[in-house]
Amino acid sequence: MALLVLLCLLGHVWNLQVSAAPVNNAFKHLQSAAKFWHISDLHLDPTYHITEDHTKVCFSSKGVPALDPGVFGDFLCDSPYQLILSAFSYMKQADLQPDQLPTSANAIYDAVAKLWSPWLNPEAVATLQKGGFYSLVIKPGLRLVSLNTNLYYSPNQVTVNMTDPAGQFQWLQETLELSRQKLEKVYVIAHVPIGYLPYAINTTAVRESYNERLVKIFRYYSDVVQGQFYGHTHRDSIMVLLDQQGKPVNSIFVTPAVTPIKSLLEPYSNNPGVRAYLYHPENYGLLDIWQFYLNLTEANLEQKSDWKLEYIMTEAFNIDDIQPHNLHELALRFEQPQSKDFDKYFNHFMVSYNFSLTCEGLCKTIQVCAVHFLDQETYSQCIAKAGI
Repeated sequence: MALLVLLCLLGHVWNLQVSAAPVNNAFKHLQSAAKFWHISDLHLDPTYHITEDHTKVCFSSKGVPALDPGVFGDFLCDSPYQLILSAFSYMKQADLQPDQLPTSANAIYDAVAKLWSPWLNPEAVATLQKGGFYSLVIKPGLRLVSLNTNLYYSPNQVTVNMTDPAGQFQWLQETLELSRQKLEKVYVIAHVPIGYLPYAINTTAVRESYNERLVKIFRYYSDVVQGQFYGHTHRDSIMVLLDQQGKPVNSIFVTPAVTPIKSLLEPYSNNPGVRAYLYHPENYGLLDIWQFYLNLTEANLEQKSDWKLEYIMTEAFNIDDIQPHNLHELALRFEQPQSKDFDKYFNHFMVSYNFSLTCEGLCKTIQVCAVHFLDQETYSQCIAKAGI
């Protein structure tokens, strides 16, 4: 039975009529396992339409001609409605009765709180109205903590020089302390991730000062937090939070986007993706990832949304589960010269966008340092060690 559906930016699952590829018998384990789905960055572009003038296919391309627009989208455009419908339809077929729960906060907090009130208790609605964050016990002994990391996002000028925007840091510490006292485990969800971006050197997605504070909090409460789940970057990546002695204490995941959009100058994008996390039904420890994707080029050519299993994390990398110590060992393998595991990881990073693209030198250094080092001091040491 499913635990919940994590949705970043859009908050409900509709009754869909769009067809998707049938789920074969190999997926019976997925259907019976304790799991939850994570889908992020839908980025609906309601203007998307097929026209001979490729500069007018979608507003999101900002006048740049679409590359090869089809019914399911284009790599220079945000998602058409048909792509989003196909993603939800595939999840529905792969898991016939998922529980549904919206997660990410919105700037119009009152409106979102009203929209999501059927799923939230009064305390959660109150903090959602206050600052776009909330917590909720979703299973006996398991608390969901939904952070509004948009408050810490670097371009957010409203929170510049604020010590604790909306009081979320204090609330987070109090919530995690209460969970520790109650012997609860916690899943943390948010849109903008902590740590350093895996494609831009010396760059955090949230402001560096806020990142340092979040890393400190999560280290202190690593016995409580069972996993962290983010979106925003549109790419598929992992991070391993190390404590101050270098011991792996938290597994962190960034799910790839449904939207395939990239800028004209970017060398790669991502195919649309959705994923399911498998977890232990008793202690809520994370066991595995099943990542699914849509080959956008093929889907447009065939005018059919043939979603496929891209990889199963434990099988792809020969690890027992996705607990911190196993991800730590995997990350160490990434660091080796000509690492086949890293080559596979980078292809997953792009959601199988282009198998011919490689990541070496500076590209690989930025990727590897971002996996293991989430605070400024250790990240800088990693970059310096590479001679950059």
